[in-house]
Amino acid sequence: MAKLKPIIGLTTYPPGPGHGHHTPDAYIRGVVRAGGVPVQLPHIGPDMVDDWLDAIDGIVLIGGGDINPSHYNGGTHPEIYNLDPERDSTELALTLAVIERRMPTLAICRGLQLVNTALGGSLHLHLPDAVGNSVIHRAVPREPVPHAITIAPDSFLASLLGVTETETASWHHQAIDRLAPSLVPVAWAPDGVVEAVELPGRPELIAVQWHPELTAERDKQQQALFDSLIRMACV
Repeated sequence: MAKLKPIIGLTTYPPGPGHGHHTPDAYIRGVVRAGGVPVQLPHIGPDMVDDWLDAIDGIVLIGGGDINPSHYNGGTHPEIYNLDPERDSTELALTLAVIERRMPTLAICRGLQLVNTALGGSLHLHLPDAVGNSVIHRAVPREPVPHAITIAPDSFLASLLGVTETETASWHHQAIDRLAPSLVPVAWAPDGVVEAVELPGRPELIAVQWHPELTAERDKQQQALFDSLIRMACV
């Protein structure tokens, strides 16, 4: 019997001054609008991953914070920010586990970068060093500036959104440099930055570089990413 209210785990921002682990409201609202029950997953070590996944039906790997370059033989750069070893170790283990279990997963921004890193790819240490000073990937936080996205017509993402051309917004330092061997790029920004990837034959993984949670309340295309996650988690 299909589950009416699937439980969706969401990763969290690291603790900071005056607050503990938390997930921004926009991600939570996207899950709730789609019909899921959100639970937050703090970074308390890879040993918790299997217990977590036994208790949930799907997962959102949220954005925020760079991945330590040591995880992909990167290097150092003064613009790398908000590194958190506990978050990296927990979320990389979590990412591998959800892929192995074929668990419904929506990976957003850092989430896409986790997928690529966990499967053997690498990231640009600092995106402007690769694409120049284009402003399209450096929107003011929480004030997204739209830019064009081209989507592969034969991709699951195109069938889900119903378009091969759209607009969305992102801001980030890191982005895919070397693509993991098992992944296929399916969406691009005008400057060639990969904006979405898929695992062939694995529609349960949706991984996008942009931030659909910010506009999903008023944009049905962006909410469709959350809706698809919940549909798959109900099976």
